[in-house]
Amino acid sequence: MISHFLKLEWKQFFRSAAFGKSMGAKILIGFFAVYFILIFLGMGFGGFFAIKEMYPEKDPLVVVNSFLLFAIIGDLIFRYLMQKLPVMNIKPLLLLPIKKKTIVNYVLVKSSFSFFNIMSLFFYIPFSVVLIKEGYDTNGVLGWLFLMILLVQCINFLNFLVNKNNIAFGVMIAILLGGFLVQRYEIFNLAGYVGQGFDFIYQNPIYSLVSIIVLVVLYQLNYKQLRSQVYLDEAIAIKVKEANSSDLSWLNRFGDLAPFMKNDLRLITRNKRTKSSLFILIIGLLYGLFFYPQPLYADKEFLFAFVGVFSTGAFLINFGQFIPAWDSVYYNMLMSQNFKYERYLTSKFTLMCVSVIILFVLGIPYVYFGWKILLVHFAAAIYNVGVNTHVIMYGGSFNRKRINLDEKAAFNYQGTGAVQWLIGIPLMVIPMGLFALLNWQIGFETATITLAVLGFIGIALHKKLMLVITKKYHASKYIMIHAFKQEN
Repeated sequence: MISHFLKLEWKQFFRSAAFGKSMGAKILIGFFAVYFILIFLGMGFGGFFAIKEMYPEKDPLVVVNSFLLFAIIGDLIFRYLMQKLPVMNIKPLLLLPIKKKTIVNYVLVKSSFSFFNIMSLFFYIPFSVVLIKEGYDTNGVLGWLFLMILLVQCINFLNFLVNKNNIAFGVMIAILLGGFLVQRYEIFNLAGYVGQGFDFIYQNPIYSLVSIIVLVVLYQLNYKQLRSQVYLDEAIAIKVKEANSSDLSWLNRFGDLAPFMKNDLRLITRNKRTKSSLFILIIGLLYGLFFYPQPLYADKEFLFAFVGVFSTGAFLINFGQFIPAWDSVYYNMLMSQNFKYERYLTSKFTLMCVSVIILFVLGIPYVYFGWKILLVHFAAAIYNVGVNTHVIMYGGSFNRKRINLDEKAAFNYQGTGAVQWLIGIPLMVIPMGLFALLNWQIGFETATITLAVLGFIGIALHKKLMLVITKKYHASKYIMIHAFKQEN
């Protein structure tokens, strides 16, 4: 049965409509994976000697053990933000004579082989090999390594229990910060006491077997939690929530665009994933405060264009890159309605343009740091309206991944493909590079005017550009309908 599950997932991976479109992102992620593996290998083989050189009077193993508390909590926080429980599309399986416990056990065991669990072993195993070569007790080192391997698995299953609990995440952050503060100001040597526990395991390796009990308990808790949800009525049930109606009648002035804009605003304010767009507005508005008050960046005018484009286009970039994937849950229903596709796209274009204008107006106080900054922000706002809106709308026609709006937004890469990685080049790199080149070769005024002129050209050609974009969406319409039906 396990081999059958593996075959199904293999076929699902290669037959996915997003497979070809996401290959670029997979290759990029693969490079990052190799990069981190090499770093951990280097730390594993060279860490012993580096610690010996830095602290010649201390035992390297004792030093490593004293920092394991922070490593464990940091790993748990990293997993909380990044890791997801590997899942299967179980709805078809529930109609077949397959034991539910088999499905649940497969999903849990599959999670044990995730990259998050394997990555840390590239440090612990080489470090253990070096310890044995340097004359440490073999049984003690193997007991310590056995504990670390099982501890990694314990963290894996503990993460799944607290993954949707914000209170648990807050407690982890508090422990990490509290531990750092008491260690920094020498109030209490918390890490040292925890490190002594790991030293004890090295000296008495038989006690590492206790971690098996902890792992079994965490596994059973996860099993019970998932087993209670593996029912057909649970899988297909629609959660009914009371929706708070907002008065959006002021949007009626936009005519036939109003229904689409109302729908987008409700979508943004009512779902976890899209609420991140509102936080991005604040980040974008305050982004300049990271640069402009610093004397180091006062004479680096090429950064003005980067901050200007991002500050005025924060919502445009965050919201626009996932058009029309925001509507992927009901996209097939939407496409069966009697309306012009061009109006649907224009509503999203209008929403992004309005956000650019609002962010520019709210960012006018940046003139405090110099009139040049305000001019660049104005030119960047025009560039965003005339160029970047059309670029990001066209890029959206290549989106092939469904988005679950109920999932948290932090470090959530669902719906992200090669398009989202590549779209940053025309959005950010080109205007910044062009501005920097003209500012260097000709002058600040020419560079600023060029950005604004390009924006005005885009505004003047808006109708023709929207016609091209609409045709592209029409050509991709049924491909996207098919792709959005698939679970990522």
